[in-house]
Amino acid sequence: MAAGYLIVALIAAGVAVFALQNGEPTPVRFIVWTVEGFPLAGLILLALASGIVLAGVPLWIQRWRLRGRLLAAERRVAELDAARSTPTAPVRQTPPAPRSHGSPGG
Repeated sequence: MAAGYLIVALIAAGVAVFALQNGEPTPVRFIVWTVEGFPLAGLILLALASGIVLAGVPLWIQRWRLRGRLLAAERRVAELDAARSTPTAPVRQTPPAPRSHGSPGG
């Protein structure tokens, strides 16, 4: 767990250094939207965050669907286990009904 915190701290420090070194204002234009003086680091980090979100949403949807299938399969397994462990009443076999000999074709 400590290694994970260390990695996150190193990445955060790298992002901070990147932002400090790339703070030059730059114009941003998108279709009809224009922003003057947007920090270059902010633009790059915003693009990175957007890419992560756009890549993560389909993966999250797939995980959500698979989780639903997993829960359904677990419920089915529990039902089958319960049915298998429940003692069933002995099946009483009834003798076949006697056939009449007077009917045609019989």
